[in-house]
Amino acid sequence: MRHDAQGNPITAASAEAVAAYDGVIAGYLGYRADMQARMEALFAADPQMPFAHLLKGLLSMLSYKQAMVPVAQAAADAARPLCARATPREQAHLAALDAWAGGAPDRAAAIWDQILLDHPHDILAFRLAHFVYFWLGRPDRMLASVLSTEKHWSGDMAGYGSLLGCRCFAMEESGHYTEAEAAGREAIARDPGDLWAAHGVAHVLEMQGRRGEGIAWIDSLSGNWDGANNLMHHLHWHAAMFHLEHGDTARVLTLYDERFRNLASPLVQAVPDLYIDLQNAASMLFRLTRQGVDVGERWLELADKAEARIGDCVSGFTLPHLMMALAATGRQAAVERMLAAMRDFAAGNTTNAALVRDYALPVSAAVAAHGRGDHAQAVDLMRPVLGGMYRLGGSHAQQDVLEQLFLDAAVKAGLTGDTRTLLERVAGRHKLSPSRRIGYAAAARELGIA
Repeated sequence: MRHDAQGNPITAASAEAVAAYDGVIAGYLGYRADMQARMEALFAADPQMPFAHLLKGLLSMLSYKQAMVPVAQAAADAARPLCARATPREQAHLAALDAWAGGAPDRAAAIWDQILLDHPHDILAFRLAHFVYFWLGRPDRMLASVLSTEKHWSGDMAGYGSLLGCRCFAMEESGHYTEAEAAGREAIARDPGDLWAAHGVAHVLEMQGRRGEGIAWIDSLSGNWDGANNLMHHLHWHAAMFHLEHGDTARVLTLYDERFRNLASPLVQAVPDLYIDLQNAASMLFRLTRQGVDVGERWLELADKAEARIGDCVSGFTLPHLMMALAATGRQAAVERMLAAMRDFAAGNTTNAALVRDYALPVSAAVAAHGRGDHAQAVDLMRPVLGGMYRLGGSHAQQDVLEQLFLDAAVKAGLTGDTRTLLERVAGRHKLSPSRRIGYAAAARELGIA
């Protein structure tokens, strides 16, 4: 029996195939843009390797795009007969892929958790569970996975830096900022190009209001990101968030056009509608518009992407962002078609369908109401789900745009109680008071909140 870089038994025809597999895993952990080439090398080395087909399916699901779900399901079907002679661990990964592609990411994550009990060095199971729990709004499970897994690792193991990066982000999303920053900085000391660790520390600096440090942090590391995938766009989005708090909206627009929504860049041209890129762009344009900044025609290409994604409900958190683009461009017919498609999807019996029904649909309807100026209705739609919309996933920094939308609607509708509720909500989580944050300051001054 052969073993991967972390010592896990793996079904493979040759040492060359195992090395190619390790290359794919290293690329995934490192957010590399050349994953297609790495996968081609794996299939060339061993087209009958169970994990070659499993990885094809899992990487397809990581796109959070409906069009890729059939690709993932086909990969699972191709892996099925091969897994019959594989290890129980590989068979469990097939079950997780089936669950995820079947609309039950929570069941997939539970399977990965079970794998980790027997194989705590399975960095793929660990990283996938971390990712899926994040998009299920479960930082508690992210942290539990880190704490139960890390005790089996040592610093000289391949992939240990990824464990530290996940520790950083799980700690940050759970409010343990000191522990988070220490883990992230240790990971960066080991590898200055570790995007996930850089990202986790950026979140700490965001939540603590350390804006100048945040800008310096990202600027100091960005030279190490050659060959990285779209996660570097999200880090430049974080830089723009820091600049926005400084009131430097010109710099924000420059970062938008040149760094995280550069339509001429190879990454954007390769995948022009990647869900995280659309989230970055829409949330920033919404924030800028709230501050009275003329964003020109930037909404238009996002609205085109949103129209093309109507009916795609794989990523619940992305849906309100797509709706922002449709609402901002006055595409009312597309708004109605999107809401209808979401209602159809929500009638299903999957985990994803329930998340859309309970959270994404009312929040997206509120975005639409806000866009057409019906602010009281936006508040009415969003108020019952305000406390649960974290279930859509997204970090505190990302969910902030939805809270700002609720606040904006409440202020414009003259609903002082709802305005105060929202300000109290964000004040309880963020180190800086609402009066010191650009999206909340005006409302806080109006209510006399320091």
